[in-house]
Amino acid sequence: MKNIKLQLTILTLAAFTCFNYNAIAQVGIGTITPDASAMLDLTSTDKGMLAPRMTSIQRIAISSPAEGLLVFDTDENVFYFYNGGSWLPLEGAEKRNNYKLVKSVADLADELVGGKYVLNEDFVYEINGTVTFDFPIDLNGANLIGLDTGEDVIVNGSSSALFSGTKGGRLKDIFINANGKQVFDITGTGVENVIGYSVVITSASSIGTLSNLGVVFFSVLQIVNSSDGLDVSNINSFFAESSFWTESNAGTFLTFSGTFGNLQLANGRVSVDTGETGIDVSADPTITKSASLKSIDFSGSGNYIAGYANNTYSGYNFTKNWDVDCTGIPTETDGYATGNINLDYAVGSGASTTFSGTGTSSRKKIEGNTTSTNLFRFSSSANNRITYEGNKKRYFSLSASLSFQGDSNNNIFIFYMSKNGTVLEETKVYREVGTNNDVGALPLVGTVELEPNDYVEVWVERYTGSGDLLTVSLNLIAR
Repeated sequence: MKNIKLQLTILTLAAFTCFNYNAIAQVGIGTITPDASAMLDLTSTDKGMLAPRMTSIQRIAISSPAEGLLVFDTDENVFYFYNGGSWLPLEGAEKRNNYKLVKSVADLADELVGGKYVLNEDFVYEINGTVTFDFPIDLNGANLIGLDTGEDVIVNGSSSALFSGTKGGRLKDIFINANGKQVFDITGTGVENVIGYSVVITSASSIGTLSNLGVVFFSVLQIVNSSDGLDVSNINSFFAESSFWTESNAGTFLTFSGTFGNLQLANGRVSVDTGETGIDVSADPTITKSASLKSIDFSGSGNYIAGYANNTYSGYNFTKNWDVDCTGIPTETDGYATGNINLDYAVGSGASTTFSGTGTSSRKKIEGNTTSTNLFRFSSSANNRITYEGNKKRYFSLSASLSFQGDSNNNIFIFYMSKNGTVLEETKVYREVGTNNDVGALPLVGTVELEPNDYVEVWVERYTGSGDLLTVSLNLIAR
């Protein structure tokens, strides 16, 4: 009997030892045969596994989290894991069905058609790492994105422009190494869009051409170490915000030609060296709605603006359809509009203004040949007249001075500013001709609201007497 008990005890200890060994090697819950590749095998057909659940504050407060630690954030409803340096959210297990991850051009074998990578319209292609393209890319309305411009790089390994075709697309968080080639060669049908967010371009022979598109939009565009810039033509709406053209580039940053509906550039820096140009509008691009150039810092020894050849103003670069307010170039806005006229004769031989009658019926514009020395968004299409050519209604300060001589003693004249041929009563100044037909001088001042194509002149009325007026000098300024 004692021998039997001893044998049973030995068998029990042996079995326990084997069980304990297996438990340390593998653990199965819901199964007695855990998978050989798993330390822990959870098996169930009606229950799941719950990870620790906590708020964002509690997650971040975990002391010295282990690499690979997994929790569920109840504030964000997202699983987070610790990668050894920071907490990162887990991506969804299911990707959108129009998505493709691109780690090399081998991932685009299906898109290689006729010597181009023709992307699927409305697809999202995520560049992961450095991808060298041995053929050009036809964006074809697709979205080409990265997650980090420092890590996700497109290299042009082809012999032609990197992006070509008749359709646009969207670029985001991408670093483009043009590898000595052109970047864009896209000509659309007038409705396609090219959109770029956070794009860095380096080592391009030229940024290329974008033409005949509906919308071109860049936000945060940096170009370095490139030989020439971007030619843009016939775009309905062109917008660029926070663009940087550094001194490491050559050639011309932006060249505009053709017709634009809206054209706006805001914020950034353009640095050009001798022989280089910042923005070229010498082809006289047509603006059908409005254009603006705001808060861009121009620097360097080069030519900041190659201005319009026609329809601009002396000393300025753009037409009246532009609003320009940037460091380094003249400000061109309606708020800076100014115009002047000048009349100058030798004493005794001034310009004659004759009258019939006296009083209000005798009012007329002062005669004489006038010239202009400063016209910005004003013109002078007739003597003693300046016409406002801006786009926005605004108030102007008017000032004038004149010297005159009468041909009859003791005549009294009243001088006025006029708008569109109607005197501004509040500007009137009386002056009597003294004895011996002496020369008199007087100032005129006023404020007037002008709309586009309104004009200003200096008028006179013979208040008393029968003599005429000889104007020796006249100056009129609106600003």
